[in-house]
Amino acid sequence: MKLATLKAGGRDGTLVVVSRDLSTCIEAPKVAATLQGALDTWAEAAPRLEVIYQALNAGTLHGARPFDPAAAAAPLPRAYQWADGSAYVNHVELVRRARGAELPQSFWSDPLMYQGGSDSFLGPCDDVPLADDATWGIDFEAEIAVITDDVPMGVPAAAAGRHIALMMLVNDVSLRGLIPGELAKGFGFFQAKPSSAFSPVAVTPDELGGAWNGGSVDLPLLSFLNGAPFGKPNARADMTFDFPALIAHAARTRPLGAGAIVGSGTVSNKQNTAHGSAIADGGVGYSCIAEVRMIETINAGQPTTPFMRFGDRVRIEMLDGDGATIFGAIDQRIVRYEAPQ
Repeated sequence: MKLATLKAGGRDGTLVVVSRDLSTCIEAPKVAATLQGALDTWAEAAPRLEVIYQALNAGTLHGARPFDPAAAAAPLPRAYQWADGSAYVNHVELVRRARGAELPQSFWSDPLMYQGGSDSFLGPCDDVPLADDATWGIDFEAEIAVITDDVPMGVPAAAAGRHIALMMLVNDVSLRGLIPGELAKGFGFFQAKPSSAFSPVAVTPDELGGAWNGGSVDLPLLSFLNGAPFGKPNARADMTFDFPALIAHAARTRPLGAGAIVGSGTVSNKQNTAHGSAIADGGVGYSCIAEVRMIETINAGQPTTPFMRFGDRVRIEMLDGDGATIFGAIDQRIVRYEAPQ
């Protein structure tokens, strides 16, 4: 099943069921007006939405209309919880080396996670407005995220996977120039993590078919910078902590309410090279600019790839085995922020 939120309808938008090929959609007001409303009663709402979804795919519903990703907000335009992990320790190792920081051994057994702002998510085709492109170090981060139903506190990883309701793609925008100063304060990210963006649709895990094993996705996550291929790492390879492990980590000392979003962190694949633990391209590229800059530093002594500037565009997408888009594409442009008058 594939679900989206149209911008029309207030701050939480309007829930629509979207066809498998993302060509058409239809509202489901008798089930729920918003996606959060559906998640609040997911056990009852999901089967009813599935019936609509099957009829939409069969072409037997009256009232269906074309689905326009540009008219879509994030599937959850605002959420009660946005907890982003770092499931790919390889990525963590690289970006820490870029800051001259060692990787503690515990990072391989205890996930990193930060609590991001969740009150102003960007839609998949929305511009990314920022005030400075010269010193802030604007970077994209291509990720996968899950949306949960109600998760009890202390849920073990072995049981956490059954609380995954939906999945999305993420552009977790990062301001690399601001990160070192914030982390030096010892209190985590805030200004360095502006609004994140999510894919046009959120999908139930069964839409991934055999690529989903209950914890990770065996497909490449594609990213493009200004139209040129940038990365295609496999989302299962080198995933140190799968989604059930991340959910269990987030719920260790608190319950997670329905609609909580848990992210994978930047998808990153490791390749053996002559540079010890460094990553080489290996034909798969990267899911953020910071990684390629670190490799350039390792190989040549300094980075040459610039961070994003105003006018640059990023695209993030995942295709199934037949080449069809699963979530639709995040397709965004970096623009100068204009304060309201």
